[in-house]
Amino acid sequence: MTDLKSAKENRKADLRTPTALSEKACIDIAAEVNALLADTFAIYMKTKNFHWHMSGPHFRDFHLLLDEQAEQIFATTDAIAERVRKLGRTTLRSVGHIKKLQRLLDNDADFVTPSDMLAELREDNIQLAAYMRETHDMCAELGDVATTSLLENWIDEAERRVWFLFESSRTK
Repeated sequence: MTDLKSAKENRKADLRTPTALSEKACIDIAAEVNALLADTFAIYMKTKNFHWHMSGPHFRDFHLLLDEQAEQIFATTDAIAERVRKLGRTTLRSVGHIKKLQRLLDNDADFVTPSDMLAELREDNIQLAAYMRETHDMCAELGDVATTSLLENWIDEAERRVWFLFESSRTK
């Protein structure tokens, strides 16, 4: 019984990290960054889905492109989550939590053409960059230079993915 009581007490432990930012700023920024994290997992899964289901005459090039992009996207997830923890808040805990917060749509279709895959991922990356810009603006207003700095790099990465997806899908 003592172990159960101790476990319940630990679940209520204060995990807030000391910071110069206000409590409200930390709560607001963490909520936005957690939504970005959910979107990042969503776009990662969609990119891997399309990578696994790629077909057609450009299979190899597109398959490798999407694998490279998925690796880049996944690599940001830990940094995003750790930023939330540095703000003294908690982050995502499950696939259900991701689903609750994500704004980017899933694609569960049995078949998607290669051109539609590239177009959908291009639009998702454009939208993800837009969400990042909104979060960047809020963080700048609240004086969170650390999160704004990280977001600037992630926006650049998303824009690079857009560029590659755009150029890969051009017919002229």
